Amino acid sequence: MFRAIVVSRPSDSAAHADLVDATDDALGEGDVEIDVEYSSINYKDGIALTGAPGVIKAQSLIAGIDLVGTVSSVSEPVEGSPTTGSPTVKVGDRVIVNGHGIGENHPGGLSERARVNSDWLVPLPAGISASQAAAIGTAGFTAMLSVLAIEKQLSPADGGEVLVTGASGGVGSIAIALLSKLGYRVTASTGRAAEHDYLRSLGASDVVDRATLSEPGKPLQTQRWAAAVDSVGSHTLANVLAQTNYGGIVATCGLAQGADLPATVMPFILRAVTLTGINSVYCPRPLRLEAWGRLARDLDLGLLDSLTTSIALDEAIGVAGRIMRGDVRGRTVVRVQD
Repeated sequence: MFRAIVVSRPSDSAAHADLVDATDDALGEGDVEIDVEYSSINYKDGIALTGAPGVIKAQSLIAGIDLVGTVSSVSEPVEGSPTTGSPTVKVGDRVIVNGHGIGENHPGGLSERARVNSDWLVPLPAGISASQAAAIGTAGFTAMLSVLAIEKQLSPADGGEVLVTGASGGVGSIAIALLSKLGYRVTASTGRAAEHDYLRSLGASDVVDRATLSEPGKPLQTQRWAAAVDSVGSHTLANVLAQTNYGGIVATCGLAQGADLPATVMPFILRAVTLTGINSVYCPRPLRLEAWGRLARDLDLGLLDSLTTSIALDEAIGVAGRIMRGDVRGRTVVRVQD
């Protein structure tokens, strides 16, 4: 028996999350078992743990889209499994898993144990502790993928402002920290006036009210942004595109305001704006390893610690509601083994 947070969706009632004593049957398939030390709470976890639809694809599933822990068992891949196996994985390895459907269609990381495919594992980078890797988690990994996309088109030497929407959330906070350390001039967008000092401490040189972006706007507006990282979607993303400079790039990675995009093609065909989608779930392994390597090199870990809150496993369900209300800043790490 081991403790895990399970989201159940009975056919006759709404989904609900509970901390339960689970058995091996809840672990799913895989050739590697992991003693989980840390997980985290992302926006997706907030959706799942509050019972909202759209994340958990099963009637009952262990939640949690991140995990960090130690390999406890390695076996031969199950015949017909999509895993290719990895002879380099051994008992005692410290590893990270995010994406690949854990916490969505495969049992996730809000659990003292996990069973996954070996080719999903990323070695814990040297210099990053297990708790810091969980603090980075999917949110920080997504932020790094967004930065990598922007770097292909814009260098700090090119100048211009880089906008980060949803700035006080996990993706936004780490995106600001990364971009500012790399030399970009960052503007943060938030609806919380109390967060201005926090965002400037991460490296934002300016802060704008999200209300200036969240309502319907003209398809082309005054050019302002050389690039942007957007985790909000809907009218906010449409306005960001309308304000992006000629030849600029916008990395879209979230839909906190909505999944719709009420925009026109005008920014793309009249200003050559690039809109690039960021998918952290099925990111190819070479890019995944590159992103974690860059996080180890480019993220200020002291700054990461300052924006991280740590909670016990039995507190995770309560935090989920707060993250959905936008009341959580930075990153929340879950100490699974407490």
